[in-house]
Amino acid sequence: MKTIIAACAQNLTGSRSSLHTALHTLLAARWPSQRDVRSCLQLLAVLQWVLSFLLLGTISLLLLIYLVFTSFWPISALYLAWIICDWDTPEKGGRRLPCLRRWPVWRHFRDYFPVKLVKTHDLSPSHNYIIGSHPHGILCVGAFCNFITGSTGFGEMFPGIRPFLTTLAGNFRLPVFREYLMSGGLCPVTRRAIGYLLSKNGTGNAVAIVIGGAAESLSCRPGVTTLILKNRKGFVRMALQHGAYLVPSFSFGENDLFRQVVFEEGSWMRSIQQRFQKMMGFAPCVFYGRGLTSVHSRGFLPYARPITTVVGEPVPVPKIKDPSREVVDMYHEMYVRSLLKLFNENKTKYGLSETDELHIL
Repeated sequence: MKTIIAACAQNLTGSRSSLHTALHTLLAARWPSQRDVRSCLQLLAVLQWVLSFLLLGTISLLLLIYLVFTSFWPISALYLAWIICDWDTPEKGGRRLPCLRRWPVWRHFRDYFPVKLVKTHDLSPSHNYIIGSHPHGILCVGAFCNFITGSTGFGEMFPGIRPFLTTLAGNFRLPVFREYLMSGGLCPVTRRAIGYLLSKNGTGNAVAIVIGGAAESLSCRPGVTTLILKNRKGFVRMALQHGAYLVPSFSFGENDLFRQVVFEEGSWMRSIQQRFQKMMGFAPCVFYGRGLTSVHSRGFLPYARPITTVVGEPVPVPKIKDPSREVVDMYHEMYVRSLLKLFNENKTKYGLSETDELHIL
């Protein structure tokens, strides 16, 4: 009996010693600092955004197709009926949700890079505007953060101005994804959608258009500032038809977020990209960024590089119902001069050298 009691006492003593050692090790361990927590939240904010834009539409479509062959088929049927009834909503201003624009996650998204908005001139709420957003980059991070989220203070800098951002019309044909886009203030980059915002939605509307589009994304790489703009004049014609002022904006640092494999002009891979772009509206870029666990690994997340979007001086535009080609060319040239002025006055402030030039193709 004494032997059993002694053994139990020894085990109890050993357990207390092990517990004490474990507690001491736990207390001595390095707890995450506030900076570590902030970094984690910023990384998760960017991760959800990238996954939403790359996968939400495709996964939603596949899920609805799958449900058709299950007992949950009424869900797919009801959503299809909803889309048919709601088909034209994206072309008529969409369905903005201010609460989504104020979502706290966008502050972490902004701080990851970080993204900053710079105002150079006032925008009067008595006019409508077309904001040219340059450059396209890979995923238009600067345009999204500044014109869709309220995290950089667009509403405070430009009181009375409602910003919209245009994107490919095909995105609004994807289930669930279309609701996500409209809730933030995105609309299709079509004449009908832009015309509605500039003529039937009152004044104080600012429609941001990433003018270079998919063609420009093919040339996106760090250290190169090339814009596809010389023959892009449709936005100028739209501005003249609705009397909307033209406003240039440039996101310094946008091209530094990813590394892209750029294929030379004339190569078979380049021709495949260009054909795909003409058929589908977007270009299949071969790019990479940082990994999820380490900045030194490769993955699909953007690198943490500062982005500064500078909004320039408005170019006043008269309202002309049917502008001639000469008038369109004249205001296009005025816009290009204003953009070049904006770039040259700010390039040394935001990471470029005095010798860097803006190439317009």
